[in-house]
Amino acid sequence: MKAILLIDHGSVRAEANHMLECMANLVQAMVGDEVVVRAAHMELAEPSIPVGLASCVDAGATEVVVFPYMLSPGKHSTRDIPRMVAEAAQAHPHVACTVTTAFGVHDKLAEVIVERAGLRSSAVPRGESGCCMRPSGTPERYCGDGCRELATRGSPLSAVGSQQRR
Repeated sequence: MKAILLIDHGSVRAEANHMLECMANLVQAMVGDEVVVRAAHMELAEPSIPVGLASCVDAGATEVVVFPYMLSPGKHSTRDIPRMVAEAAQAHPHVACTVTTAFGVHDKLAEVIVERAGLRSSAVPRGESGCCMRPSGTPERYCGDGCRELATRGSPLSAVGSQQRR
């Protein structure tokens, strides 16, 4: 069984932590009962990453896709979360864990920005979703890990433990 584990930074504000639970519930409703969806926090709040991963495993997950619920490819999403997940995964050697990139640049996020600004958006040309929207169009310059991985591999997933210093 597949699981999705959403991980944010965690906050001292209960409302901020509750929002991640709400997002996990929304994702769960979208994917159905065949997928386990859980939420965890990197620090400052519970459940922690080890507890969140264990919850996925206890619910029957044999594969966990970890999504850093963060906008940019900063050190938490590119180093800290993959490292913490790799450490927690050692307790579950029979479970395959992968960590996605942070949100990065994506047309659906742009739609939310435009909508919240009270404007109407134009459709993004096919094939440009999830990739850099640089005016120069130079393919060797990416805005972040998610964009780079989509362009080179077609998928924003990386195996746990294959962290790279950026």
